[in-house]
Amino acid sequence: MEILEKLEAIKNRWEEIAEQMSDPSAMADMKHFVKLNKDYKELEPVVNAYKTYKNLLANIENAKEILASEHDPEFREMAKEELEELQPKLKEMEEQIRLLLIPKDPQDSKNAVMEIRAGTGGDEASIFAGDLFRMYQKYCESKGWKMDVVELNEGTAGGFKAIVCNVMGDGAYGTLKFESGVHRVQRVPKTETQGRIHTSAASVVVLPEADEFDVELHDKDIRKDTYCSSGPGGQSVNTTYSAIRLTHIPSGIVVTCQDEKSQIKNLAKAMKVLRTRLYEKEYNKYLDEMSSKRKTMVSTGDRSAKIRTYNWPQGRVTDHRIGLTLYNLQPIIDGDIQELIDKLQMAENAERLKEEL
Repeated sequence: MEILEKLEAIKNRWEEIAEQMSDPSAMADMKHFVKLNKDYKELEPVVNAYKTYKNLLANIENAKEILASEHDPEFREMAKEELEELQPKLKEMEEQIRLLLIPKDPQDSKNAVMEIRAGTGGDEASIFAGDLFRMYQKYCESKGWKMDVVELNEGTAGGFKAIVCNVMGDGAYGTLKFESGVHRVQRVPKTETQGRIHTSAASVVVLPEADEFDVELHDKDIRKDTYCSSGPGGQSVNTTYSAIRLTHIPSGIVVTCQDEKSQIKNLAKAMKVLRTRLYEKEYNKYLDEMSSKRKTMVSTGDRSAKIRTYNWPQGRVTDHRIGLTLYNLQPIIDGDIQELIDKLQMAENAERLKEEL
């Protein structure tokens, strides 16, 4: 069987990687060792599925042999029942393996950098950007992920004109990448006295966090400025030069961070974002290619695309990429977005399966 041959080859590769990692000399090339470790972890679920699949096939074969050779009615009935129970499991397992064998986006396992910006709608757009940030914050808490704010620009009536944060957690980018695009809100603004429904928007950009192996930065290309942090923060505000501004001279990209009281911590955060912004240019080429094939990723390739509408009067959330409408707006705004992400992931998997056929 072709599927068994593929799985056997993957198991052999997995064992080969394990052997290479156990070699003391592997640590000499850290970049190569990190890649080996990543490949090992990615292949492990496939190897585990292969072991389960082989066991199922053996049990089915055993039940068929009993039916073919056994004359005892009781034994035959037991074998028949086992066969009826195992065959649907085999189909499920084959479907699961087909999904596992789809080539993965190598970025999916990474941490993410999320940027939320108020769009059209003035103060109401800033308030909505704040709502989206809290929605993702609560979702990340439910997943046990850490969310670190790097840069923010508060709105005049609440919320944020812009906020950038690092999201640290296993598979954060692979999960949150579907959120990139324009989010639209329809509701009576808090700033509106006439009670009319307005439409406002905020854009979300999610990028895989670039590590030092993805982007090589040279000190001579970076200008570092320190300045006093501003905003809430007690007595240390405006007295210590803890805020950091990094300017990447060749590209002109500027990153600031003043979230931490420690200059060292702010510098580390700013460097992460700078690497990611530089990496974004190359990554966008890949996204453009993917968005031409998959509707679920259209928003990432074209960040001006409207992906979702949150309608307060109707308590409705609609994801326009897959035509999904849910009437549970409040739980979603409170961070319960897993169903949306699961449905988008299913649509993505279906499209990737078509590509493989």
